[in-house]
Amino acid sequence: MSGMGKNAVRLLIGSQERRGLLASIVLYLTLAGVSFVFLYPILFIISGSAKDIYDLSNPLVRWVPTKITFDNYVKAYNVLGGFRTLGVSLAVMLSTALAQTAVSALVGYGLAKYQFWGKPIFMGLLMVSFILPPQTTFLSKYVLFNNFKMIGTVYPVLLPSLLGQGLKSAIFILIFYQFFKMAPKSLDEAAFIDGAGHFTTFWRINLALAAPAIVVVFIFSFVWNWNDTYLTGTYFGTSVNTLPLMLERFVEHFRKMYPTTAENQLLRLNEGLRMAGTLLTIIPLVIIYVLVERRLIESIDRAGITGE
Repeated sequence: MSGMGKNAVRLLIGSQERRGLLASIVLYLTLAGVSFVFLYPILFIISGSAKDIYDLSNPLVRWVPTKITFDNYVKAYNVLGGFRTLGVSLAVMLSTALAQTAVSALVGYGLAKYQFWGKPIFMGLLMVSFILPPQTTFLSKYVLFNNFKMIGTVYPVLLPSLLGQGLKSAIFILIFYQFFKMAPKSLDEAAFIDGAGHFTTFWRINLALAAPAIVVVFIFSFVWNWNDTYLTGTYFGTSVNTLPLMLERFVEHFRKMYPTTAENQLLRLNEGLRMAGTLLTIIPLVIIYVLVERRLIESIDRAGITGE
């Protein structure tokens, strides 16, 4: 084979040092296909939320509306409760995520750094609680919180997070356990020689090194608690309204706010209202992700986890 032929084969197939043209084409086509699968629902919702009832009922209008309208967002904003609901959602979820992160760090540090009687049993129970679906223990927890008159308050969500039993707390504890386990013991020994106590060593040395794990756990805790409507909907009832819960009850609240009349009869058929409400609900998560994207990716890579 001539030198030109070898160069052409190397260009198409590649070598150990460089990816070939065919491999690059396959890679980018695969990435484009996967991206389209994830982006298609978002693009569909954005397009539908900007349509009025006439564009939605017109089969000739697919993606681009004949007239872009923001009326759907205004009505959806009013139905969801506006800034009041957003404020309640952020207050509840941020406090829950902060409590879950702090307690998970303490428990993970204790398991990683100290030896005590029954530690293998405790680790086994922790793994069981990670595998066990939360729905299996829901009834007993509901009875417990109901006996203490906590149903309809934030305590059924906040208190378990403060006690290491919040939503997916087991995986957060294991993340910190893995991270603190990999931390060099020489730093702890040097701190003890300098006269630092156990809490000081945890707070000033180990916790500073665990910044990647803190970022990952806090973001995941916030997102998972935000998206959970099964447990929070039952515990909160109608006393505490968050954006996901209001979206789940969107039709009910819409009918109360916009009673059936000859003028707004068509509004009930407007799916663009629900799409606008969906976008308004996920916008806070998107903003948080944009703000911490670079730090989150670096933290996931350093913490050595993939999430779910």
